Amino acid sequence: MDHAATTPVRKEVLDEMMPYFSEYYGNPSSIYYLSNFSKIAIDKARERVAKTINAEKNEIYFTGGGTEADNWAIKGIASKLRDKGNHIITSKIEHHAILHTCEYLEKNGFEVTYLNVDEYGMISLDELERSIKDNTILISIMFANNEIGTIEPIKEIGSIARKHNVIFHTDAVQAVGSLPIDVKDMNIDLLSMSAHKLYGPKGVGALYVRKGIKIDSLIHGGAQEKNKRAGTENVPGIVGLGKAIELAYSELEENTAKLVELRDYMIKNIQNRIPEVRLNGHPTKRLPGNVNICFRYIEGESLLLSLDMYKIEASSGSACTSGSLDPSHVLLAIGLPHEIAHGSLRLSLGIKNTKEEVDFVIDKLVTIVDRLRQMSPLYEKNQEGK
Repeated sequence: MDHAATTPVRKEVLDEMMPYFSEYYGNPSSIYYLSNFSKIAIDKARERVAKTINAEKNEIYFTGGGTEADNWAIKGIASKLRDKGNHIITSKIEHHAILHTCEYLEKNGFEVTYLNVDEYGMISLDELERSIKDNTILISIMFANNEIGTIEPIKEIGSIARKHNVIFHTDAVQAVGSLPIDVKDMNIDLLSMSAHKLYGPKGVGALYVRKGIKIDSLIHGGAQEKNKRAGTENVPGIVGLGKAIELAYSELEENTAKLVELRDYMIKNIQNRIPEVRLNGHPTKRLPGNVNICFRYIEGESLLLSLDMYKIEASSGSACTSGSLDPSHVLLAIGLPHEIAHGSLRLSLGIKNTKEEVDFVIDKLVTIVDRLRQMSPLYEKNQEGK
């Protein structure tokens, strides 16, 4: 129940990757026969990735993951366009790969506007347009939020950016493989993705850079990726990303229908069987498998530990901040007070989850929440006041 954190590598993906570990192990930068297998495999993966988002093959650059792609997009544009301006616009609910990169740039002479979001986690298009200044060089808004699942109005954001001649980047790590994406129709200039969120391997991702967009390199060294991203290519990983994204989009309609049905079933039954719960994120414009709920009067950490005893894997937010005791910055941004935000639970469904598993989780949640509330002084005080 934590597929937003990562997904298992599909057998079809692993099978296609395996030959490139030991049989076709040549360095793609070498000129001899063995290396041609690696070059051809990378080229095929680039075509697969490009096709699924309606990009051109030469607009896809492979990276070490979504975080690198995000860093490269923001730092690369900031460096390239520093003479033109130093203002960047993002939102308060971005992944830390975006927020921490922007904070780094703020320490180095850049100005960043962090847009507010409404109670559902949606940015205001009017506020976005009002925030654009003469020195604005980049807008970076995530496609879909990794915690609460809200899908942002990407096409409209892209239109505003294009109208004002500002580059638009979207962190689509949670969206790629789960939502239809057309970079041309949506006016997207740069887009980040990661293989391990769509049943591919960890440690590989990609950055789409629209033809004509100039961007400085993040990693320097060799001439790989058209002199833009140095380092010997992770050939098996790149092959895995290509296969995983092809599978995801060939099955998109079928998988989306299944996940939406399971998601809505889970939300409805949790709300019906457990009092004083709050659904976080947009009720309909949300990722197909995302369920994010706050339970009043209990701590999310206790809830996770109790679920783990039943071998139910879940999270209270982003896996990248699982060591933090602070409430989610996303939940605080949508207006939740600390005491409620602390009781959050994110359940993210995958393509292999079943209705029986969902029922099992709901049953255990009913028992666990009731037990934890009986131990809560806040709950006891609330009951006495009724």
